[in-house]
Amino acid sequence: MARFARISSVALSCTLLASSFAVAQTPPVTAPHAMVVTIHHDATDAGVEILREGGNAIDAAVAVGFALAVVHPAAGNIGGGGFMLIRPGTKALAHGQPHFLDYREKAPAAAGTNMYLDAQGNVIPKMSTVGSKASGVPGTVAGLTYAEKQYGRLGLARVMQPAIKLARDGYVLTEEEAHTLHSGVLSQFPASYRIFQRNGRFYEAGERFRQPELAHTLERIATDPEDFYRGKMAAEIADFEKANNGLITAQDLAMYQVKERTPLVGHYHGYEVLTSPPPSSGGIVLLETLNILSGYDLPKVGPDRSPAQIHLITEAFRRAYMDRGDYLGDPDFNTMPLAQMADPKYAEAWRKTIDPTKPSPSATLVRPAGFMPEPPQPEAQPHESPQTTHFSVVDADGNAVSSTYTLNFGFGSGVTVDGLGFLLNDEMDDFASKMGVPNGFGLIQGPANAIAPGKRPLSSMTPTIVSEPSSYTYHKLLGHTTSSVVRPGKLRLVLGSPGGSTIITTVANDLISVLDNGLDVQAGADAPRFHHQYLPDVLQFEKTFPQAPIAAMKAAGYVTKREAEFDEKSAGQWGDSELIAVDPKTGVLMGGQDKRHHFGKAAGY
Repeated sequence: MARFARISSVALSCTLLASSFAVAQTPPVTAPHAMVVTIHHDATDAGVEILREGGNAIDAAVAVGFALAVVHPAAGNIGGGGFMLIRPGTKALAHGQPHFLDYREKAPAAAGTNMYLDAQGNVIPKMSTVGSKASGVPGTVAGLTYAEKQYGRLGLARVMQPAIKLARDGYVLTEEEAHTLHSGVLSQFPASYRIFQRNGRFYEAGERFRQPELAHTLERIATDPEDFYRGKMAAEIADFEKANNGLITAQDLAMYQVKERTPLVGHYHGYEVLTSPPPSSGGIVLLETLNILSGYDLPKVGPDRSPAQIHLITEAFRRAYMDRGDYLGDPDFNTMPLAQMADPKYAEAWRKTIDPTKPSPSATLVRPAGFMPEPPQPEAQPHESPQTTHFSVVDADGNAVSSTYTLNFGFGSGVTVDGLGFLLNDEMDDFASKMGVPNGFGLIQGPANAIAPGKRPLSSMTPTIVSEPSSYTYHKLLGHTTSSVVRPGKLRLVLGSPGGSTIITTVANDLISVLDNGLDVQAGADAPRFHHQYLPDVLQFEKTFPQAPIAAMKAAGYVTKREAEFDEKSAGQWGDSELIAVDPKTGVLMGGQDKRHHFGKAAGY
């Protein structure tokens, strides 16, 4: 018990530090009716404009998605893909059921398991991250247009107008945005170098950045979205790919489909947690983590970000990420033990393996017997980028959208389709390029995520919506397919984040900080983050994390690392939380925009 006493005493000494995360922040933005929170102020304004005109949360989300493709080219996109989670409000959408739209990129038909290996079987550096061979078939245009057609009110032409205007007339760059456009990957490709870097005459803060080619492309999509996948534009994309040794063909584009998947539903301390199914690994890992933690009263253990809380949360992360690596992949290609992973009894068995005073070394961790099948072998490690973006929307009827989408790495493959003005993704790098070779994150996954034609790579993106309990009998996760049409429980929290392998832990920390520890959404978004992913067996902290709790964790036996600790040029941070909470007493909406970036905005009316 001596070591636990040490952790607890440091926790007490950190109480003031922990609570200062909340006190030091600006208060959340509030609004009585509707709210939009994104990484870019112009995209937020686009969403609010649509809401004020009577659009619903889906109309606003589609407007935001296309606007971010203009104003946040590092991650916002029409050449990438992602996920959209939709939860109905008081005026039920589509029979009152929640919806999960999977518009993740797909491997082209020409893709193969060993496509990024040389003759000796070694991974060819950067082949899966830079250039035309790095791109999967884009899904964003299909996903956003499908969402608008199925669940929007105003129509595609109207909700795309803000994006078209921003591309045609331009937007004013901040210093941070202008600096981002100096990316070396953009310099490698003629169209990217011309559009984003003016052939070497780099944009400066205060200048207006116009994208006429992209504006024309968006106008064509607004008129006929099928043009992108089955029309003249599809032929232009395919011709460009062929001329630049890419893999995407007109047939690949024509075969692309949005998938409506059943969201996962879990429960945590009296809340209903609606979250992302595979090919997102995020939702099931989040639910398994929360199931493990449900056996603890975290506020009684210690305050937010205290060593005592960090210890328990980290051990839950460690165990859930172990399962992530062994079992998860594209559900169209794999059968996964989701019900077992979400079983509260399995979580209880995991919880019994957590030592209250010291870490469980990952190398010695043994999965509880009797719950899970044998994992497939061998293991592999895919790369997953932290450059993604998330946005959250709630409308006046209580409809909520949590959406995360990406190009993968910043500016994707670096390749801009000449004449069309949009960047292509490098999402093929999210597959496992070679079995048994660790990536830059050391993130473990199995052969369920090997490259195959038409397959969607596993992702950590975790759009999530939390509410008070509803009476849905809606649990395909547990083997049932029935769904009652009832009024959902009161909305409480809409959340998500970019961050590669840290997305799941960021979402979990935000959820715990707000629901368990009582931080407001602005404080939750801004609080320093910690992360553990089973392997490497390292407890990681953002650079701004206070030293005292890190020292306590090291003293307890953890191997610790502060992000970019010795790099003076790096902020040493990850993620970008865009949160909306609903005051349970007044119904007032509260928006928290992550201050790690300086051009985002929470706004509503």
